[in-house]
Amino acid sequence: MTKYIVVVGGVISGVGKGVATASMGKMLQKHGFSVTALKIDPYLNCDAGTMRPTEHGEVWVTDNGGEIDQDLGNYERFLGIGIPKENNITSGQIYKTLIDKERKGDFLGETVQAIPHVPDEIKRRVKVASKDFDIAMIEIGGTVGDYENIPFLNAMSSLEKDIGKENIIYVLVSYLPVPSHIEEMKTKPTQLAIRMLREAGIRPDLVFCRGQTTLDAIRKKKISDYSNLNPEDVISMPDVIGKGTANTLYVIPLNLDEENLDLKVLEKLHLMPKTKPDWSEWRDLVNKITNPKDQVKIAMVGKYLNVGKFTLKDSYYSISQALQHAGAHLNVGVDIEWVDAKTFDENDLKEYDGILIPGGFGSSGVEGKIRAIQVARENNIPFLGLCYGMQLALIEYARNVCGLQFANTMEVNNKTPYPIIDILDSQKEVTEKGGTMRLGAYAAILNPSSKTFQLYKETGRLETDKQQVLELKEEFRLGKLESENVILERHRHRYEVNPKFIPNLVQKGICFSGHHIREDGTKLMEFIELPDHKFFMATQAHPEFKSRLSDPAPLFLGFIRACNEKN
Repeated sequence: MTKYIVVVGGVISGVGKGVATASMGKMLQKHGFSVTALKIDPYLNCDAGTMRPTEHGEVWVTDNGGEIDQDLGNYERFLGIGIPKENNITSGQIYKTLIDKERKGDFLGETVQAIPHVPDEIKRRVKVASKDFDIAMIEIGGTVGDYENIPFLNAMSSLEKDIGKENIIYVLVSYLPVPSHIEEMKTKPTQLAIRMLREAGIRPDLVFCRGQTTLDAIRKKKISDYSNLNPEDVISMPDVIGKGTANTLYVIPLNLDEENLDLKVLEKLHLMPKTKPDWSEWRDLVNKITNPKDQVKIAMVGKYLNVGKFTLKDSYYSISQALQHAGAHLNVGVDIEWVDAKTFDENDLKEYDGILIPGGFGSSGVEGKIRAIQVARENNIPFLGLCYGMQLALIEYARNVCGLQFANTMEVNNKTPYPIIDILDSQKEVTEKGGTMRLGAYAAILNPSSKTFQLYKETGRLETDKQQVLELKEEFRLGKLESENVILERHRHRYEVNPKFIPNLVQKGICFSGHHIREDGTKLMEFIELPDHKFFMATQAHPEFKSRLSDPAPLFLGFIRACNEKN
């Protein structure tokens, strides 16, 4: 039987439930258990696909085309496994399923009610997603006091009734503020969170205490007494999570290991360890992040940065993690400076070791990104473009090298005489925006003489067994495979490179180093590079979604290596 660990939050959202969930999952993996993770989002959206990054952070993309909350990214990065879209459950999905069934008459005249039908549908989805795994981590978004979380907490109580308390535990991740006017860490908000959790019929088995500093003995006792937990089940998780020149979330499972959290969890779940954990490789990579031999400075030129008076960097969270992964393997610290595409100074860009243009949508900041790409190309500064970054790199090249002065993307200017980037025919009549882009993992065939091919070969990312690739047909969009040089990367976009302009771009020096062939024979360009540039590469895909601490994304590895090669 699958065992369950339910993680809930107290006081504020964004307290670190996702990282805590991923860290616990990694620790249990190290003991030999198969682990998966689910994220419950109480909002009424069916998925995160129609949300602005400034509204909800980065949209994570799964292999099977899900547009998901960014916490799924932490799960994959820590656990090192692909997690499907079915592991994200929202209120919108639950209610839509029930209403659709009711309209079809599937309830056979029965009254459809909040209880039991909503909790039953939640439990059904949880059981499907966790099937065949030893342990399933379930993170419930928001906080225990949120009104919309009541059905999910009720479902977890009902699940406990079904499977027995010995097969499920609850973890509360709560924030302990230190008000500036008194300079004392306060436990009262956490006590209130525990009380609200109890009102939902749930008693926490472990309490993770987030805060500016380490939890001291006095406050640990207060929380222990209030929750009727043993003091050792109240775990300190301070904001300062690493030592040295950089902090990193990958140190968290190492810190929790020192508190024997893994053994506490296994005991509460009535499990015996299968293997002895070996953290040596993980610890070595973390040490290279926190105490690197070299350092590079990267300009991340984006637009999803400002929310009122605050700067939101979660819009590009997976990219920052992929840069950190590559740096760890090269023993290079990566200092990311967030550059607003609408306001930067071109001369300042020349001081960076590398320039990265991330994905995005719409016209805001586009001309600034194009100018940044031109600075990188003309000054031999290493450049990496992702998704929209590749499209804008081709527009810059068309304008300034091919002489197509008013070249643009149809997304920005549908009257441009040179639509270097155009929309897929199948997307021109789209009226609903959710889930209608080129989404999920697609196969690309690489040019064996390209730098792109060499990087994928170096990192072991080439899918060399064609028969094995064909067996993935149901999950991946393979298209037609005309070569053995196949790789798989995730996508999230609607516009493509216009084939009419490819010959001109190639003649002027662009190398299209990878392409996808649709079933109808249409070639979609996936990778570009400039062979004579120090490092000028871009992809239509989002390779950051498949980057892991122990397995960095090929293009990111090549980019950071080039950035660290001092002239």
